[in-house]
Amino acid sequence: MTRPRILCISLSPIERDARVLRQISVLREYGEVTTVGYGGLPAGASDHIAVPDDKPSLPQDPLGVLKLALHMHRSAELSAPGIRSALASLEGRSFDLVVANDARVLDLAFAVAGHAPVWADMHEWAPEERTHVLAWRLLVAPFMTHLCRTYLPRAAAVTTVGGRISDLYRETFGVRPRVMRNAAPYADLPLQPASDGEIRLVHSGAAIHGRNLELMIDAMTLLDDRFSLDLYLVSAADGGAYLSQLKERAAGNSRIHFRDPVRPGDLPSTLNSYDVGVFWIPPVHTNARYTLPNKLFDFVQARLAIAIGPSEEMVDVVQRHGLGVVSADFTAEACADSLRSLTTQRVNDYKQNADRAAHELSFETESEVARSILSDLLTR
Repeated sequence: MTRPRILCISLSPIERDARVLRQISVLREYGEVTTVGYGGLPAGASDHIAVPDDKPSLPQDPLGVLKLALHMHRSAELSAPGIRSALASLEGRSFDLVVANDARVLDLAFAVAGHAPVWADMHEWAPEERTHVLAWRLLVAPFMTHLCRTYLPRAAAVTTVGGRISDLYRETFGVRPRVMRNAAPYADLPLQPASDGEIRLVHSGAAIHGRNLELMIDAMTLLDDRFSLDLYLVSAADGGAYLSQLKERAAGNSRIHFRDPVRPGDLPSTLNSYDVGVFWIPPVHTNARYTLPNKLFDFVQARLAIAIGPSEEMVDVVQRHGLGVVSADFTAEACADSLRSLTTQRVNDYKQNADRAAHELSFETESEVARSILSDLLTR
């Protein structure tokens, strides 16, 4: 019996895209998976169409920028170099299901789907993906809104990362995405008790402007010698410029260490020896306000206590499961104050709670949403 042919589109480096890799791990249970994206063949895919790294996923040539500036959004569809490259490579091929990751590939997904259903996985609130960048806010945000308004009502299934962002899609575009959080796979790891007299902080992720990672460094300067901070940061598309700035900012503080980044699947075991996972991101835009990131769930699987700011979706998870401390605001002083409240016993209590919550807050639980969608769409 021929297995269903599933096309998974993500104009990202899929080999490093934790959410898409987890998605593929479920897709392969239901069919043969062809991926479209940057980089090489990702784990779990049977075939891969590599989009050249120099082909951007948005219209960035002079004509494309003009179309965006004039709000000629219908004309701007399928005009980005990366989209055109993928479209040419997919010519003549057919699939039983198309999965579109992020709004920027919705036009491509429907162009190649034919009669096949499209599952649109909206990782974030697409109209404000990068609104801290002026050019994005003026040129790209209206285009993302157009793509969502045009294509999401036509999608056979829509998912997103959290309840409040799902509400935004319903209120703005009239669709109700199902929630599939960015949870890491369950990791069978031991709980490592904190040592008396020291609290080892850790953060992992991408060094991207707008995440205000310097806040962690500034908070560290206000803390006593009990605290150390290790950073596992991946360079962003700026060629590592922001990461270099962070290193300069931390220079001279012997309790801050920059470690080599590790693969997404190795993060829980790498972080397991630490005490507290930290992430404070000010609500500079909607996605920051409602963030519920991979790293929160990585911290849980690593059996860490967690320190966050008053980010609503994260607060819900941390407080429901008793996982850690929430700062009063996003100033370095408030973040440092929340950490000063920690004792060895409190850290170990939070670690115990993370261990208890690890099954519930795992991809194995979240993936049931994907299986429900796939079972429905592939048996229609």
